[in-house]
Amino acid sequence: MSSSMMFVLAVAAFAWGLSLATYRWLALSNAWPMGVWQAEQPGLPRAIGFAAVAIAFLAALDLSGWTALWVILFGAIGAFIWTVLLKVGAQSALLLAPLAAVLVLAGWLLGSI
Repeated sequence: MSSSMMFVLAVAAFAWGLSLATYRWLALSNAWPMGVWQAEQPGLPRAIGFAAVAIAFLAALDLSGWTALWVILFGAIGAFIWTVLLKVGAQSALLLAPLAAVLVLAGWLLGSI
């Protein structure tokens, strides 16, 4: 996997993880719909989201110091778009955030960075 692919995956993992971690708070504030996990077990989606964010950030740091800043910037923009504009699209982050984080870890362990 190339470093540019790792960068894209890190941004995706960061964005979906941040979206997942913050969705419940935004949903309660704005009366948006929530899935069962977000409504009844809020700690689990939040933990999955923060784990994806941490993996993405660590991988970006390993790429280079400046890359981490770009991952944070593009990831925050992506999370905003995914959460605010798509609203219930954030529910799909329950599947997409762990998938992107696993792909980042796999690329990292295979020496792509």
